[in-house]
Amino acid sequence: MGNSAVLLVEGRDDRHVMYALMKHHGVPAVFDIQEMDGIDNLLEDVPVRIRLTDLKRLGILVDADLSVRARWDAVIGILERAGYSNLPRSPLPEGSLFPAPDDLHPMVGLWIMPNNTVPGLLEDFVKFLVPQGDRLFDRAVGCVSRIPPNQRRFPPPQASKAEVHTWLAWQETPGRPIGTAIGARYLDPDSPHAADLIAWLRRLFTRPQ
Repeated sequence: MGNSAVLLVEGRDDRHVMYALMKHHGVPAVFDIQEMDGIDNLLEDVPVRIRLTDLKRLGILVDADLSVRARWDAVIGILERAGYSNLPRSPLPEGSLFPAPDDLHPMVGLWIMPNNTVPGLLEDFVKFLVPQGDRLFDRAVGCVSRIPPNQRRFPPPQASKAEVHTWLAWQETPGRPIGTAIGARYLDPDSPHAADLIAWLRRLFTRPQ
């Protein structure tokens, strides 16, 4: 916990996606990325993090899951209890930044996957990076949708995971993890959605407060 700038993410795929996009876009490694093994652990860690006097910038990257509002309210509640004030009522589509209330707290940034406006997961963000017009992805989505309900082993909110990983299983090197699929250009790191995420990272970690 000694780094002065940290990005908290829920899991391994999030971390590797961020590393891959940062590498492609030339974002300097001026902050640590720490995976928290799930949303509950991440939210429990935030109040501890923001009390560290050596922490100057804290990024929080979480899935919306079923509700952007619920995830936003959970994080905003933590910040308000820690002394942050005049916080906006809703997330900004380009990602949110919260100034430090004093010299003892960090600037905080929040990105709610996939794009701060709709429910979803990391994989819903990844779907934005699939090259436009990719007919194989349409086929993967169709295959997943045709699984009979009594044979489907994943809950409906996880359908995007099934779609993305089905599609990745059909590439030249089948089954690459999402991060390496970005490096291999199966996924487009220059997508406008990727550019928005990278712009938020730069505002949070590389610009003067």
